[in-house]
Amino acid sequence: MKCFVLLFAIAAMVALAQVRLPSFTRRTLANGVVLQLMEKRDVPMATLSVAVRGGAEADPAEKAGLASVTAEALRRGTKSRTAAEFSEQLDFIGAGWSVNMDEQSARIATECLSKDLDRALDLLADAVLHPVFPEDEVKKLLRQRIDGVRALKDDPRTLPSRYFREFFYPAGHPYRRQRGGDELTLARISRDDLAAFHRRQYVGRNLIVTVVGDIDAAKLAARLEEIFGAAPAGERYEWVADVPPLGHEKPRLLLVDKPGATQSYFIIGRPGIHRTHPDRVPMILVNTLFGGRFTSLLNDELRVNRGLTYGAYSRVDQRRLPGALALVSYTGTATTREAIDVSLEVLKRFHEKGVTAEQLASAKAYVKGRFPTQSLETSAQLASVLVTLEIFGLGPEEIDEYFQRIDAVTVEKANEVVRKYYRAENLQFVVVGDASKIKDQLGGYAEQIKVVPASRPGFGAD
Repeated sequence: MKCFVLLFAIAAMVALAQVRLPSFTRRTLANGVVLQLMEKRDVPMATLSVAVRGGAEADPAEKAGLASVTAEALRRGTKSRTAAEFSEQLDFIGAGWSVNMDEQSARIATECLSKDLDRALDLLADAVLHPVFPEDEVKKLLRQRIDGVRALKDDPRTLPSRYFREFFYPAGHPYRRQRGGDELTLARISRDDLAAFHRRQYVGRNLIVTVVGDIDAAKLAARLEEIFGAAPAGERYEWVADVPPLGHEKPRLLLVDKPGATQSYFIIGRPGIHRTHPDRVPMILVNTLFGGRFTSLLNDELRVNRGLTYGAYSRVDQRRLPGALALVSYTGTATTREAIDVSLEVLKRFHEKGVTAEQLASAKAYVKGRFPTQSLETSAQLASVLVTLEIFGLGPEEIDEYFQRIDAVTVEKANEVVRKYYRAENLQFVVVGDASKIKDQLGGYAEQIKVVPASRPGFGAD
């Protein structure tokens, strides 16, 4: 009897340990708009989101930042509201407003009390479907963006990832472009560019309308169909398919000169995987151990054991196309060489020794413990998950079976991933710091060191 009770308790714990995506409805309107509705009645609030396929990938190469500027300018004047009126009405109902851009999509969202849902929906739809892009507002926004990029140059902490993007991805690759643009590309954008981009991208076949929260889904669906069903169908955005490979034939190093900097900031990268790659789950677990949490091997060695930094981590890009596996940290100018050497030592040991069963179990518990609160707790999180699944062509099983796929990762599989991706060949280095004090420390990582001044417009090496 005791044995039966124990087995029953274990089975119950296993069942409770799984996560499931709450039920939702999905339908496609005649003009191509995808509607996704999820009722979540625990809090009297709702998140309304419109995602536009294409994202930064849809930017013209010479006008990087166009998708981002267009999304931000939507509320700067519509056919029925000035920019000031739009802001006043949004503030009156206490609604939030956010614009997020990634390589695959632009996401415009508002969060409001459920009692103000109709007014928030009216504002969101007006901005997305009926912007007029006033010339003065567009010019103001572009000036602000350009000034913002120039201001970034004063903070060396923000520079490595921007330079790394253009250094790591080959010419012709859509991810080489800056998502928000730079001083050069933003200066080429005009009001007419925004209007043309909106006519091309903000059409039915590219729109994903998602609402999560304290709603009556059936009633709201009719209202959404009435509003967004009137959008022109347009042409569906075709994802970029033919891209240059990421493999590099030799190690390379870019040194971004920031005179007077007292610290060096660096990224070391190599090719990773894409968002739907079969190795994505074991990769998450493996990276958690290497540099994906505070108690990772990388942070332990650089921060705890050596005292070379206050933080070191590694990231695995999860995009439609393969991205980078990148190691990121910073250190004092005098210890630049030591910090990079130690980082490479950790990478080498990780590749050679792999992970143990105990380490893998720890990573599984960590990832499973964080996932629900980071992805499935709030209406905004759930709306983001629904959009992501739609963009990448994934179904609810991506969430429902996530813990099962985590549990299925064996030590052998984890170490196969370690050996395959966590390698030290042909690494790509970007270092930001005072070149006069650190250049001599960087010898041996690559045949040549390319030096560019941070003060030069743009974030390119050439």
